[in-house]
Amino acid sequence: MAINPDKTFIPINIAVLTVSDTRTAKTDTSGDILASRITNSGHSIAARVIEKDDAALIAARLETWVEDPSIDAVISTGGTGLTGRDVTPEALSCLRGARDIPGFGELFRWLSYKTIGTSTVQSRACAVVARGTFIFALPGSNGAVKDGWDGILAEQLDSRNSPCNFIELIPRLTER
Repeated sequence: MAINPDKTFIPINIAVLTVSDTRTAKTDTSGDILASRITNSGHSIAARVIEKDDAALIAARLETWVEDPSIDAVISTGGTGLTGRDVTPEALSCLRGARDIPGFGELFRWLSYKTIGTSTVQSRACAVVARGTFIFALPGSNGAVKDGWDGILAEQLDSRNSPCNFIELIPRLTER
């Protein structure tokens, strides 16, 4: 990460969504890792929820968070695989006004390849921006959450990162 010492760190409010039919607050290790990394980086957890693998429920939760002006970004973990129950990307595509951020999934899979090899082709990690809110969908494994946060999001959600970062775009996301 190229930190520009002339820039000020701007903390944001991030909601964490774990998508799972089986995890509970006690067994949500990937959500715990993500929440810890978010707060250790200086950001705040605006909300944290576990939602079942149901595209309509996930989309409804995300719509609520997108409409909440106190939430700047959402990071989800889980539901990005290939099985019939993995529907997080479909839920993101249902969001009103969502625009894909294709480079996120591409970069995630490139980073993940270094860790898990060709198994990364089974990941549908993705990201969108919807009405001023960034939404990043990571796989549900602990390693994937670490790869996604440490390799992409820690830098892009740091306002001091140069030459550019997601934070400096937030005021302009709803421009016409």
